[in-house]
Amino acid sequence: MKQYVFGIDIGGTTIKCGLFSSAGEILDKWEISTNKEDEGKYILPEVAATITTKCAEKNISQDEIEGVGIGVPGPVTDEGVIVVGVNINWANEKHVKAELEALINVPVSVGNDANVAALGELWLGAAKGAKNAIMFTLGTGVGGGIIVNGKVIAGANGAGGEVGHCTSVPEGGNLCNCGKKGCLETVASATGIVRETVKYLETTEDASSLRDLENLEAKDVFDAAKANDVVGLKMVDQLGFYLGLTAANLATALDPEKIIIGGGVSKAGSILIDAVKKHYQLYAFSSVLHTEFVIAELGNDAGIIGAAYLAKNN
Repeated sequence: MKQYVFGIDIGGTTIKCGLFSSAGEILDKWEISTNKEDEGKYILPEVAATITTKCAEKNISQDEIEGVGIGVPGPVTDEGVIVVGVNINWANEKHVKAELEALINVPVSVGNDANVAALGELWLGAAKGAKNAIMFTLGTGVGGGIIVNGKVIAGANGAGGEVGHCTSVPEGGNLCNCGKKGCLETVASATGIVRETVKYLETTEDASSLRDLENLEAKDVFDAAKANDVVGLKMVDQLGFYLGLTAANLATALDPEKIIIGGGVSKAGSILIDAVKKHYQLYAFSSVLHTEFVIAELGNDAGIIGAAYLAKNN
């Protein structure tokens, strides 16, 4: 009887792993290091090995495994091929599904890590019960996922849901790691928030507690705003503009039930949500004007939970 699924979330430093019941209960979770040596050729064999070890430890037979879901940092095709995985040294196409299935002989489903995290929130997190959602993950960069009728939109080239690379600053924008200028990631990531704040402080004389900090972080900007610091308030409002405008354009096209905001920056809570909603409501089509905004709930487990969901539903 098929009663277990594995969820795997491959990151640049660690690989998060989870064993789930088919109903979605986390039975065990653990991590292994991401071995990026020799163009990352050891990553999938070591994933296979840790799954095999866990099955032996839990006395799980191959016939009891419904499937393995895996989230990877890069665009993924419908055939389970990652086009490029820079953060894990996969410089060329990697046939993740085919290679891992050959190693463990169970069905494997592969998705982009941010898309997979969005699925996790849809299944067991902030968007539970919804079928249509958009997720923004605000961390060192900006990732995301778009879900329509319960399925992730991967797109023709596996790049569906790359919300962080929507152009938000059409003129004079900063260079993004993707090679394009003005991406949402350059102004809405933790890195972007700090860069924009430092730039503002250098070009104005506004009094601010932020001037006294040697190593400014995005959290400091939100803390300053919560204390009614004029610069903190301005920078949070600016973030709200860029994120709200992008969310409004996407929602107008997709009509989601919920818009989820996750990642480290989301820990700012209501002050962030309020800033985004203020600008969202200026630009959104009337029919999606009152789409619900929610903070992601699953934290670092979103990836493995979403990967398990992917395995279960594919």
